[in-house]
Amino acid sequence: MNMNRGLFLRNSIAFVWLVVLVCCLFVVLISVLRLPEVTTRTRATGLCCTTKIRETSENESSFSIGKFGEMMIEMLPEDLAFTVFVPSERAFERDLRLRTNDSLVGEKMSDDTYAIVSRVLGFSAVPRTLTSGDVPYGEAILYDSISGFVLYISKDVDGMVVVNRVRSERVDVKRKNIVVHVMDGVIMDAEFEESVQSDKDEEDN
Repeated sequence: MNMNRGLFLRNSIAFVWLVVLVCCLFVVLISVLRLPEVTTRTRATGLCCTTKIRETSENESSFSIGKFGEMMIEMLPEDLAFTVFVPSERAFERDLRLRTNDSLVGEKMSDDTYAIVSRVLGFSAVPRTLTSGDVPYGEAILYDSISGFVLYISKDVDGMVVVNRVRSERVDVKRKNIVVHVMDGVIMDAEFEESVQSDKDEEDN
């Protein structure tokens, strides 16, 4: 009788442990298979959209933003947060007539090139971190650049950032505390744009 009771108790304990083990394995399996999701709500439309978190081993800081873009980043303090809307190399050449080889004096940039790039930085940098995820779709947000120039920032349906009607080519490139968006154009005020156009006309003549 005592032997049967002992056997029954041992079997009961073994059964309980088996159930606990199966439950634990089930929970772990569900946790591993379930994909993490992020739900974002746009302020403009009130629509909810669910996107899967992108997991990538790509190092964004290895992406080349061009010689002039790197020059702009080097002008900013590394220990402070900034967002910079950097013109692409093609935009620098097309809109400002700046080419890397033409702008070099020895190993350094010429004074004229440095002055132009620093002016562009004043129009293009915001003293805060602003990723594409922070920009609502369908609604423009306003920020003052470090020179006081007002930037109207919005986002296209494909996630590309648009600033003062200049569209980005690539977003969310990280340089330590600095977020870089590479733009297909140069962000500048009317006065600077007019001076650039005048220089172009003189070169053409």
